[in-house]
Amino acid sequence: MSWQAVALTVLIIVILAFPLYKAVLWAKKMPKGAFFFMAIMPLIALFPIPPPQFKNLEKAKQTQRKKQKQDEK
Repeated sequence: MSWQAVALTVLIIVILAFPLYKAVLWAKKMPKGAFFFMAIMPLIALFPIPPPQFKNLEKAKQTQRKKQKQDEK
């Protein structure tokens, strides 16, 4: 790893440390439930949101229509 990459990483950590510290102080003033929710939120964001079932239902309807048209011919 080059010294530029290390310097950039240290610089980013130093720049982000102050706003993150302020966010923690702000969150500690909140009720315990809100603080817990803020702590868990990044973990929740890691999991993908499943696609809505409406898309699958629409595909099934289209497939059914195609089958009906083929049966009519």
